Amino acid sequence: MTALRGNLERLEEAIATACRAAGRTRGEVELMAVSKTFPAEAIAEAAALGLTLFGENRVQEFSAKALRAMERWPGLPTEHEWKKLRFHLIGHLQSNKAARAAELFDGVDSLDSLRLAERLNEAAEKCGKKLPVLLEIKLSAEATKTGLDPESEETAQLLERLPDFSHLEARGLMTIAPWGAPEEDTRACFRRLRTLRDRWAATHPNLQLETLSMGMSGDFALAIQEGATRIRVGAALFGRRTPPTAVGAEQA
Repeated sequence: MTALRGNLERLEEAIATACRAAGRTRGEVELMAVSKTFPAEAIAEAAALGLTLFGENRVQEFSAKALRAMERWPGLPTEHEWKKLRFHLIGHLQSNKAARAAELFDGVDSLDSLRLAERLNEAAEKCGKKLPVLLEIKLSAEATKTGLDPESEETAQLLERLPDFSHLEARGLMTIAPWGAPEEDTRACFRRLRTLRDRWAATHPNLQLETLSMGMSGDFALAIQEGATRIRVGAALFGRRTPPTAVGAEQA
């Protein structure tokens, strides 16, 4: 048994246990494998085990992995197999990289400004695609965290204008809980995201906000109990990362 296979089996047991404790079914929670900093070969191994949704942090890093796959390096999925996988950007995206992100990714889960929404919509139109997006909401005071202030005027404007961006498809919200916070603070963060989603879904019925992306390797069980529909897990699957975490990157 490979390390990844064993990690996945233990992770699936933990997810199933958390779902049972919350009175939910396993099918209600989508698992995103956070493959940032890990090589394309790790994605290939995870895909062989049945994982199909992957999260990446940086445009340039994922571009290099995709190029390796397209060049059919030994041990990597074929181009056809690679294209059956879904890759979402979960890291902070600068607006000047929106065009490349729209080309590369199947979704952007870190939409954090009106300006970025405009750029992504323009880029997706040029690509001839409709790009799924999640609004990243900042619910902690940590300086390293990015995201929209839920009570800001910009957030209100973005919610109003999203239906007009014909090449973006709002799917829900994403947040990162405070790092190393007590359990109740972590729960409160996840609970607030769910409350915001419910409020905005009621006031903006033309937006589809079903997805609640919250919870990572250290707190996904709490997130599931508070209503997460997608959890982002990296370290518990692929092992600990050795590169230093960049500002704004998540500790998945």
